Amino acid sequence: MANSLRGEVVKLYKNLLYLGREYPKGADYFRRRLKAAFLKNKDETDPEKIKQLIARGEFVIKELEALYFLRKYRAMKQRYYSDDKP
Repeated sequence: MANSLRGEVVKLYKNLLYLGREYPKGADYFRRRLKAAFLKNKDETDPEKIKQLIARGEFVIKELEALYFLRKYRAMKQRYYSDDKP
């Protein structure tokens, strides 16, 4: 069971690292914070606690995706609609 959780944690880390490339404060800032968060919990052995931490990481992934979609939406809106009101 520990190996399957380890694989999930590694997969989560890789996904977050990939998503962090476009983080507004910079990829280096995101990478440092991500590494610190994972190192803080590296000694956790309770499978239930690990599953909770994985769920939190998946929530962060969804939040990052929402942030990026919102940024793209705002860019498209600026391109096609002017703020000038007649």
